[in-house]
Amino acid sequence: MIVTEIEPYTKTKFKVYLDGRFAFVLYKGELSRYGIRKEEEISDGTVEKIETEVILKRVKLRAMHLLEDMDRTEAALREKLRQGCYTQEMIDKAVDYVKSFGYLDDARYAENFVRSRQGSKSRKEIRAALMQKGVAAELIEQAFENCYADGGEEEAVRSILRKKRFDPMTAEETEKQRIYGYLARKGFKYETVRQVIQNYEDNA
Repeated sequence: MIVTEIEPYTKTKFKVYLDGRFAFVLYKGELSRYGIRKEEEISDGTVEKIETEVILKRVKLRAMHLLEDMDRTEAALREKLRQGCYTQEMIDKAVDYVKSFGYLDDARYAENFVRSRQGSKSRKEIRAALMQKGVAAELIEQAFENCYADGGEEEAVRSILRKKRFDPMTAEETEKQRIYGYLARKGFKYETVRQVIQNYEDNA
């Protein structure tokens, strides 16, 4: 293989291209250590050594650090690693690594996400947020099934009514229509809202 380009990435890091294709990012000292110079040949053995001893170790540590910082979906973790200029192959290996320890679990993430928001958001809002984070539709539905057995969406409606200081017992018809419209736009079903308002006095 030929080192076709060594491109500055940051003040201390450089992108290395082999045979015209991006290969990895190395620090200046690592370029010297492995004898990497533009337009010179590099052996397959050296490339493999760099990938296993430097890049793979680095991407695994980066993945662990990102998950220690905050819980993430697999899609979000992959995107963060892509931003760090790791190749798809290295990202796949890092994802498999953190999964093997149970640090990355979209099903768990979805359930925790739903539980933390079911008291204030509609299913529609929660579903949209999880889809945007790259969680598979079947995992979202499973999370809903696990979390809404106790009528969580009704509690979300009650919470919003309390925050808006809405009292069905004294509200005029136009005010009721406005609150129905507001909750409908947030994704709550009409029947859910109607039942909560009808039984509000018992549940407030």
